[in-house]
Amino acid sequence: MSAGAKFGAQHITRGIGRLSQHVLTEGRGSYLTTDQGVRLLDMTSGIGVVNLGHCHPAVTKAAQEQCARLTHAQVNIGYSQPQLDLIKELQTIMPHKSLDSFFLWNSGSEAVEASVKVARRSTGRPNIVVAQGSYHGRTAATAAMTRSKTVYGQGVGPLMPGVFSMEFPYYSQMFMPYHTPMDKLVQLALDRVELLLKQETAPSDTAAIVLESVLGEGGYVPAPTAYLQGLRDICDAHGILLVIDEVQAGFGRTGKFFAIEHSGVRPDLMVFAKGLANGYPLSGLAGRKEIMDAMPPGSMGGTYAGNAVACAAAQATIRVMRDEGVLDNVAARHTQLARGLENIRHTPGGKLIEDVRGHGLMIGVQFNTPKNNPVAGKLTQACLRRNMLLLSTSSFDVVRWIPPLTVSESELADALSIFDASLQEAAAEAGLV
Repeated sequence: MSAGAKFGAQHITRGIGRLSQHVLTEGRGSYLTTDQGVRLLDMTSGIGVVNLGHCHPAVTKAAQEQCARLTHAQVNIGYSQPQLDLIKELQTIMPHKSLDSFFLWNSGSEAVEASVKVARRSTGRPNIVVAQGSYHGRTAATAAMTRSKTVYGQGVGPLMPGVFSMEFPYYSQMFMPYHTPMDKLVQLALDRVELLLKQETAPSDTAAIVLESVLGEGGYVPAPTAYLQGLRDICDAHGILLVIDEVQAGFGRTGKFFAIEHSGVRPDLMVFAKGLANGYPLSGLAGRKEIMDAMPPGSMGGTYAGNAVACAAAQATIRVMRDEGVLDNVAARHTQLARGLENIRHTPGGKLIEDVRGHGLMIGVQFNTPKNNPVAGKLTQACLRRNMLLLSTSSFDVVRWIPPLTVSESELADALSIFDASLQEAAAEAGLV
């Protein structure tokens, strides 16, 4: 452990969990460098944030230029030109033209909280329904909405009331065999949503269903199209708003600007953050104007909401994604990653792989291991010893691939090679091969 890491361990709250004890000092593209000169191949993208890689030149240039022009244009003082310019860019990539009114904030959790306020105010109803396995944040409100792990709200209650859990069609959570047909899982989940509205929260008391388009901390499980369509029908039948959380899945991560586009389902409200500004703190809420305008003047805002420098970075991020073929690279690298993982499945350690799932470069790999002997944590540490960053996720035995969307063919080949060697080591350490 370096001197910097020792200082951090002493003076940064232990409530922050971390993958490694590295002190990160520099980032370029798919690599990070530490204070000890160690070069790390980053398959986490800062948990889905630097989608264009670390310090993309166009984003850096835009932020530098904005820093010399205006750093803080407070939204409750007047209109921010960088915000106005960004909203014009956002309008061109929204998954549905009805999403035409915006609120920009700092973090995903804040934007999710804003969606709750808007949903409650516009419907006059108090209750929120979230999916089992969901993650929406760590604040008092969003921890109440998070159902992936108890650690985010453990011992700090009471949290925000009025939150109910619905079923999500994921075989592990439903205690069903891996090969259970998806249509069976979807129908069972939708039936249980209907039952929830009869037994626990009446439709007339239910403001919104809030759902990640891909369960993130819950296991990197895409929401099936039939499930999303079924939820849309339920919401329309009862006047409930459908709020889609694209915080981790948005901005090209799944091969489209937003993961909800894979289904064609229309959200009433949509939350986004992370990849929006490629590392600068910025989040947003988009919705139909008549819904968003339910909020009276003064009820929304924030000291740093929609920071000018972050907005400039976000504009550059969108332009790069749109103009430089980033989504084409996502498609090519998805094919490479899927084939590489399939090849690894035929190795001794690879036989532990039960499921490989996901769109684009948001891929979950789940292992079939004993409950008391998971392999994901051992695997990520074995990758770390080989100077690659990879994360586990969920209450199940899952690792997640989140490389930069700009990752090269050779970089991804190196990552697959490290993954293979690390999996063999982790499986042997666990006594599973």
